[in-house]
Parts: sequence; C-alpha cells; structure tokens
Amino acid sequence: MHPFNYSCFKRRKTGFLFRKILLYIFSFFLRLVLNDIQANTVNHSIGDMRPIVPLLESAAAEYPSELVDEQRRDVRRIAYNIRLSLHGIGQNPNSLAIVDIGGGIGLFSLGCAALGFRRVILVDDFMDSINLKVGDKILDIHRRYGVEVVSRDVIRNGLGDGLRSLDIATSFDSIEHWHHSPKKLFGEIMTHLNPGGRFVLGGPNCANLRKRIEGLLGRYKWTSMQEWYESENFRGHVREPDVDDFRYIARDMGLTNIRICGRNWLGHYSSRRAIRIATSIFDRSLRLMPSLCSNIYLVGEKPKAGGKLSADGDR
Repeated sequence: MHPFNYSCFKRRKTGFLFRKILLYIFSFFLRLVLNDIQANTVNHSIGDMRPIVPLLESAAAEYPSELVDEQRRDVRRIAYNIRLSLHGIGQNPNSLAIVDIGGGIGLFSLGCAALGFRRVILVDDFMDSINLKVGDKILDIHRRYGVEVVSRDVIRNGLGDGLRSLDIATSFDSIEHWHHSPKKLFGEIMTHLNPGGRFVLGGPNCANLRKRIEGLLGRYKWTSMQEWYESENFRGHVREPDVDDFRYIARDMGLTNIRICGRNWLGHYSSRRAIRIATSIFDRSLRLMPSLCSNIYLVGEKPKAGGKLSADGDR
C-alpha cells in the first residue's frame, strides 16, 4: 500500500477549487452578456432612419447660424430616438400624442412635429445656460412646427392637468441632471399614458466601458471641477444611471415589454480623437452589451386594460 501523499492531494484540491472559481466567473459574465443581448434585440431591428433624417436636417437649418452645425451633428442621435419611440407601435404618427420631458431647444420635438404627430408637447424649465444665452425666442422654431412649449419644473411641480391621454412619454439625457427623485413624476406619467402607451427613458451610462477603465486608472471624474465649482447654479450631472437603475425604474412603474438598449453617442461625439476612433471600431459590438455602452435606453409600455401587452413587433 502506498502512503497517502497529502501534498499531492492538497495541490489537486487547490487546482479543482481554482478551476471551479474560474468556471463560475466565466458563467457569470456569459449570463451577463446573454441577458444584454436578449434585452438589446431591438437595437438591430429598429428600422430605417433615412425618412426622418431629411426632416431633421431641414429643421436644423432653421436654427440661428451659430447653432446650426451643432444641431446637424445631432441629427443621427435624434433620428434614432424618434425611431425608438415609434418602433413597433403600429399606429400612424398623426394619431399619436407625445410629451418630451427635458428636451430643451433640441430637435426631438421638432422632428416629431415634422413627422405629423397629432400632438407634440415639450416640457422643460428652460434654465440651462444655452436658454439664458439665446432667450425664449429660440423656441419660436418649435412653435412654428406646432410644438406646445410648456415651461415647468416637472420634478417639483409635476406634469400638470393639461397633459392627459398621452400615447408616448419620453425623456432623453435629462434624468442625470435632476436633483430630486423622479418617482412621483414617473407615477404621474403612468397615470397620463393611455393603456398600451409607451415610455422611453435615455441617459448616459455611469458604468460604461470607458469609465470602468478610467476608474481603474484613477482618472475618471464625475464632472469637471470648473462646471461644479464656478457655476452659481449647477446644471451638470447629479447622478447618472446604469442598466440596473433603469430596470429598477421599470419595475417600480409597472411597465411591461421592458427592453434595455445601448448606443455610444458620447463616444462618437467625444472631443478626444482616440475615443472617437475606438468608438467607431467597437460600436456595433458594444451595442450587444448595453451595460458597457456610453448611452442606455429603457423602453416599456403601460399595461393594456385587462392584461399585459404582447411583445409582437417589438422584438
């Protein structure tokens, strides 16, 4: 009988545990990737944006000359936002009422009006630096297109009674600026949405790939010191969301047909050339994993009367 070799047994046991840990880590990340791919299926079936783009470019040309180039650069993102808001609804825009919260002087509400929405409401407090610089007259463009412009702090004061029977409610790149919880506002939106109505929420991802890397290197900052310290009224990012935050909001609102989508607009629009090049290379791959994208979207529907919505047309 051979004597028991304890050191050999110990090495085998350690190796087994090490392989088990590696397998667990691999399976964890595999589930994460598969969940992201499943949640992001809509990214690759969003449809053709070309019919929307000429309308947006035409609207951008009506801005003051110093703002035209900036608006034109944003056409691609706005076209995607509009298409995402409409995708799979199955109704002509001229039968739909939409409210956009926090859209400022941007093109989104203009594009919806140009597409022929029955009613387009733009709600914002219009207190950003660009509003103070150019004044209220800039919104005459929106009014000419038929956009209802409502100046209101919705976080403090809610939507108000005039915004009922809505088919779509959207908010893009605004939630990260809010100093107080939007829980009450989102509950009010669910009250004002028609059964089967759509809610779309977009914002910068606090845990995107670039921020994770810069965090490991000790270089990532939430916002610039100058923007926070030198501003009498800070309007920068207060709290950026991540994918888990959006899923939390969706559950709290009682949304159905929940989807999380990812894009990389911040990378494409970065002032750093290296970031723009890297984004152009990895953009399509990253879209399969919204949790790593620079911009994330939550899409969901208010349950129809008597039950949940079907997912037909949205996958």
